[in-house]
Amino acid sequence: MDASGGSAFSNPTPVPGYRSERRAVRMRGYCVLEGGATHEIFVLDLSYEGCGIEIPVPLEAGQPLKLSVLRRGAIDSVVRWYRDGKAGLAFVPVEPDAATHSPRQSERIALAAEVCLRRIGKSTFRVTMTDVSPEGCKVQLVERPAKDERVLVKFEGLEVLEANVCWVDGFTAGLSFEKPMHPAVFELLVERLTLS
Repeated sequence: MDASGGSAFSNPTPVPGYRSERRAVRMRGYCVLEGGATHEIFVLDLSYEGCGIEIPVPLEAGQPLKLSVLRRGAIDSVVRWYRDGKAGLAFVPVEPDAATHSPRQSERIALAAEVCLRRIGKSTFRVTMTDVSPEGCKVQLVERPAKDERVLVKFEGLEVLEANVCWVDGFTAGLSFEKPMHPAVFELLVERLTLS
């Protein structure tokens, strides 16, 4: 946090569509620039769409690179801004393959964790999530929503996700996130939930 109370890695020049809410982390990794040059970096904050990094070489806005966090794989990214050894990166979305489209895009991982769930215009409840994938999750309900209702899901340490109710069976529901989680962010979430 800087003296103004904001993140030290807030975008210095506002960019339309830029989402600045990020969670502080400290992870060592590497970035691979075009041409193959590799540099050690630290990821300093993280959101579903991107991250802030500390890097020893200057970067340029719009520059593509591959971000690799140890034991978590690599992510194609683009530089949004750079200043004084720090940069904001946007993750390049992973496009689904239309030829292999199916109702469930990836296997869900079974684990029990508490999440906050809010129906639009209603109170927020802590509910038990029993499985999760980058595209959605299954929850045990306090209040029963209607199929196709929009809800808000909040995992601890991450920003709110909008989701649609795909199915309801008693007090259990399947939720589909409006924007799937980036695979690297999903891996971090599963690791955190498994350890808690």
